[in-house]
Amino acid sequence: MAEVSYPPVSFETHPSRYRHWQLAVNGDTATLTMKVQEDGGMWPGKYELKLNSYDLGVDVELADAVQRLRFEHPQVRCVVLTGGYDKIFCAGANIRMLGMASHAFKVNFCKFTNETRSGLEEATAQGGAVYVAALNGTASGGGYELAMACKELYLIDDGNSAVSLPEVPLLGVLPGTGGLTRLTDKRKVRRDMADVFCTKAEGFKARDAVRHGFVDGAFPRSKWQTNIDAKAREIVANNPMPAGAFSVELEPLNPTERLSTHVDYRYVSVALDTAARIAHVTIKAPDSAPTATSATWSLRAWRELDDALLRLRVNHLEIGLLVFKAVGDRHAVIEADAALDTQGWFGTEVRQFQARVLRRLDNMAKSMFALIEPGNAFSGSLFEIALAADRSYMLQDDDAINKVVVTAVSGGAFPMHSGLTRLQSRYPGKPDVPAKILALGQTIDAEAAEELELVTMTPDEIDYEDEVRIAIEERCSLSPDALTGMEQNLRFGGPESMDNKVYGRLTAWQNWIFQRPNAVGERGALKMFGAPESPIFDYKRT
Repeated sequence: MAEVSYPPVSFETHPSRYRHWQLAVNGDTATLTMKVQEDGGMWPGKYELKLNSYDLGVDVELADAVQRLRFEHPQVRCVVLTGGYDKIFCAGANIRMLGMASHAFKVNFCKFTNETRSGLEEATAQGGAVYVAALNGTASGGGYELAMACKELYLIDDGNSAVSLPEVPLLGVLPGTGGLTRLTDKRKVRRDMADVFCTKAEGFKARDAVRHGFVDGAFPRSKWQTNIDAKAREIVANNPMPAGAFSVELEPLNPTERLSTHVDYRYVSVALDTAARIAHVTIKAPDSAPTATSATWSLRAWRELDDALLRLRVNHLEIGLLVFKAVGDRHAVIEADAALDTQGWFGTEVRQFQARVLRRLDNMAKSMFALIEPGNAFSGSLFEIALAADRSYMLQDDDAINKVVVTAVSGGAFPMHSGLTRLQSRYPGKPDVPAKILALGQTIDAEAAEELELVTMTPDEIDYEDEVRIAIEERCSLSPDALTGMEQNLRFGGPESMDNKVYGRLTAWQNWIFQRPNAVGERGALKMFGAPESPIFDYKRT
């Protein structure tokens, strides 16, 4: 099965353009129905999305729906996730699509679906809209992983429907969207039963699935809808709408593309240097007073950055280094951050979104440098980007006008996957330093930033350009495989969490397994799926 090339992926959509999901909002309850169109794959004519299997396009719609429910429908207290076909909830990621996809696409596809699953969990934990998986038929592989992202899982008991993670026995790969971790860390399934489950291709039907904790309950077909409706009403009754919440329609971003090398949004611009394998990402400070609308900088600029990161991740594989700059009035950034503290539900929702964008930044399989130069706006929330970067270079100018401001938002508003702040992660051996930095309450020039070890290097005006140029050229000359492994290890330090396992450990294993002949060789399990011949394995263990 030959690998295919694909056109650029767009990550912007709208419910009016959904092909695979139906979103119905009925007061305080919403239903997301997965009804994947077989001929609606991202690569038309290459594969069929049978049995409610999904590709990246299906998940782009789901991510959009979860985001819109948080901002546009805050009155929704329960979201029922179900299937639109009889006897099948979801067969997981489309195997034909995976078999013909490039290695990079497979890993990026899994990473995005992981982030979307985390988005469901965060919507329940932060926004209060409890997600319930109503498995109206079999949920296998990624379909069951999607269900596990919900807080409660219910399986129809019809004698046939089951839940399963068949990737190991059937495909020679791992469940790609956190299934192993959620079994043990979230659902608290015993390790030995998880072992049985993950090597039993057919999975468990209702009785055993309930008995061993793979689902929370099962209902017969005759009482299925009645019981699901009752569960939704119970959740709504115990989950009041947040005070002061109101609908915020998410306006389209509509970026402008120029010469295939520039993407310009209102506050974010991306300039691609494909020959050097560099993307220059510039974020502008606010240019107007904060408002409680989707046009306000705190939401609009961060939505633009999120979209830009996804485009860079999937559509520009040759780009190896992201060089970040933030420009404009740093006081406007601090003012916008402070306004969120006074905007109740809206401010909380926006700040949680910013935190999700920053965690997406942490997950980028690209090197990241931040250049802090005179006129920079790396203050408040934007300083988190400098902290997230692998390196930061701050020009030490003679007049000491080049400064940054670390504000209270760096003290806990933007937790990493580990639960640490980026300041805490920066000083693993000096736990008292973050509090000292937060207590300064003043601008920090390059000399002070160097003394505080707040940035990587502070070259003077004579050396700055050469040092930055040499660092960039050196970085771009190194093996991208080695860099990806190195960066993921260094970025995911600190305490281990469920998210750390998913984004650090699982991504590392996927990078390895998705290149092994046992999975993707000519007679590998992923390539041979559905063929009359059996896969051929090299049985040596490493």
